Amino acid sequence: MENFICVQCGTQLLRLRNRPSRCPICEDERQYVRHTGQEWTTLEQLRRDHHNRMEDEAPRLLGIGTEPEFAIGQRALLLQSSGGNLLWDCISLLDGETVVEINARGGIRAIVISHPHFYSSMVQWAECFDAQIFLHATDREWVMRKSPRVQFWDGTTLSLWDGLTLINCGGHFEGGTVLHWPTGANGKGALLTSDIITVAHDRRYVSFLRSYPNLIPLGPAAIRRIVERIEPFLFEKIYGGWWQANVLSNAKAAVKRSAERYLRWISA
Repeated sequence: MENFICVQCGTQLLRLRNRPSRCPICEDERQYVRHTGQEWTTLEQLRRDHHNRMEDEAPRLLGIGTEPEFAIGQRALLLQSSGGNLLWDCISLLDGETVVEINARGGIRAIVISHPHFYSSMVQWAECFDAQIFLHATDREWVMRKSPRVQFWDGTTLSLWDGLTLINCGGHFEGGTVLHWPTGANGKGALLTSDIITVAHDRRYVSFLRSYPNLIPLGPAAIRRIVERIEPFLFEKIYGGWWQANVLSNAKAAVKRSAERYLRWISA
């Protein structure tokens, strides 16, 4: 019996005797099945030829990403806070070196994930660090490995500890979530966004899509909802879903002008 991991999206499934024939997350229109077909691995196999790179993205914000690149190639963020550490998003690989490094920094109190493409091995991580997992209830159907550690929340916001707040923005997924970190950016505030609000390559703008690999846009109502949901929160910086995919100054203004640009072009 194995908890097989999808090679394309990195999602770990329930314990099975035989390799699954399909991955529901990859078959959804927002993702895709590779041309060579569905492929699976296991955590044990992944540990043999991959390792995790750990590097500070900012003070008290540790990036954790797998090398060589695996699945979608995202990196998670360990936000170190006095009330307990929070793992933002997740990756498939968990190995001994990663466990030692995270425990040296205080472990993990809770795991929060922006959307289903990054659910990865979240239950494995939660069990290892005795952590809770917070997911928005509207994305419940995409949880491929059930666990009592998963706590679903409803509504627009969820207050955690030390002023940390989850904000449901929707868009990419109905449960699409970002995290407001009020003490980030030297007290000016930061937003952890993954690709619910994705940082563009020039890092002066962000953008929004229903599907990134399949280039499916969002409509005006979805864009306006994202901007409205984050409006009450102050933030100077945005930390996206990949290494150095960050807006490091005037981030709130960057979201506003990016949304205006997006709306202008889809209505042209």
